[in-house]
Amino acid sequence: MENALDKYECVVGLEVHAQLQTSSKAYSSDPNEYDAAPNHNVSAITLGHPGTLPRFNSRTMEYALRLGIACKSDIREWNEFARKNYFYPDLPKGYQITQDTTPICTGGHIAIKPKGGAEKNIRLQRIHMEEDSGKSIHDQDPFNSLVDLNRAGVPLLEIVTEPDLRSADDAYAYLTEVRKLVRYLDVCDGNMEEGSMRCDANVSVRLKGSETFGRRVEVKNMNSMRNVRDAIEYEMKRQVELIENGETVVQETRGFDASRGITLSQRTKEAANDYRYFPEPDLQPIRIKQEMIEEVRKNLPPLPSELFDRYTKEMGLSEYDAGILTDSKPIALYFEALTQHTKNFKAAANWLMGEVKGYLNDRAMGIEDFPVAPQAIAEIIELIDTGKVSNAIAAQKIFPALTEAPDQSPKAIAESNNWIQESDDGTLKEYVQAALDKYPEKVAEYKGGKKSLVGMFMGEVMKMSRGKADPKKANQMVREMLENA
Repeated sequence: MENALDKYECVVGLEVHAQLQTSSKAYSSDPNEYDAAPNHNVSAITLGHPGTLPRFNSRTMEYALRLGIACKSDIREWNEFARKNYFYPDLPKGYQITQDTTPICTGGHIAIKPKGGAEKNIRLQRIHMEEDSGKSIHDQDPFNSLVDLNRAGVPLLEIVTEPDLRSADDAYAYLTEVRKLVRYLDVCDGNMEEGSMRCDANVSVRLKGSETFGRRVEVKNMNSMRNVRDAIEYEMKRQVELIENGETVVQETRGFDASRGITLSQRTKEAANDYRYFPEPDLQPIRIKQEMIEEVRKNLPPLPSELFDRYTKEMGLSEYDAGILTDSKPIALYFEALTQHTKNFKAAANWLMGEVKGYLNDRAMGIEDFPVAPQAIAEIIELIDTGKVSNAIAAQKIFPALTEAPDQSPKAIAESNNWIQESDDGTLKEYVQAALDKYPEKVAEYKGGKKSLVGMFMGEVMKMSRGKADPKKANQMVREMLENA
């Protein structure tokens, strides 16, 4: 089977549904909030009662524009809505309001860098606005499926790629970038485990070198990036095995059973006409003016790809450091603020990824709750750079004290605790001479070739100075005075 797999390549297109962080639903004033009591965030409009009319939530359009501009998509001026008709217990109206032939965004791309691979652009086919369905719950009652309609009507953006992904790792990298992007743009929280970002994967296989697509299978509603990766890997093996055994891959919809790591058939694939799309008669088309697009563009936050390029190309940071710093928007914004107060970018990155992140991890808190201002971390860096304190004193004493008293300045903390290191040449010389006088036999051993004794003398100097001696200066002076002894 392994040899057979080597003959084929995987072709994957992804459809990501991102729930938008609006206060109300897409076409009603019902609250849009996660984890409310079942069936509490509903009204006659959500339930589609006769005589009710939807009203468009303009924030949905703003969020779509943010994402489309960030992905360099073309924005449609004239946007119409359609009804997608199907019958399911968690779809109260019997249809979804969506966009069929006039998606708000077309084209564009999202750049990915798979593990061990080169960066490449994944082309987008479309981004369109629609509403979510409710949720069927099958594990709370042994005899019945339950329906919670709180989610019905929640605004979504569906992000559809071209079939540009060639592996499960590509898909994982793409979802990582999508989640990062929607979080930076504040359009979706990206929490797949809560269902606010879900993914369908269209998977097919073909012989390497072939330009003809195979018959695709859609794997629906996966709620973690690992599940998407595992489902694609399983589907590739399953489809290759079918083809190698002379069987046919059936175009169908399948679900992924994470506990067993397999996909299971759900239904044969519907064609578009099964949904009986027709124009939504209760919503007027929306016209998007160029001025509106430029206003949204002007207010976009810095994007992770832009920050990554600036950190690596202008600040000289490694790709690893830049990747860590841009992985989370709050961390990136803290770093941005920090670099407004220091130009030692490497030290700033090290402090943020080291002591600061360690503090946050130990307390299971986010950077938003970190008590120390970026200016104070920059002041610690300056104290080290100017030789006033050592790295060890800064990390082990000043930083912990600062987190307990964030209103104080690092310099004031260092001075009040007598932690400012001694760099006066005369004073250092007295410490070094006292250390040499204390161990004349060790001086002789050093002169005889045992150069490692520098560390012992440095330890003595640091002890005499109570850790306040400038290590760099002291080390140089110890070597010089031993050589001249």
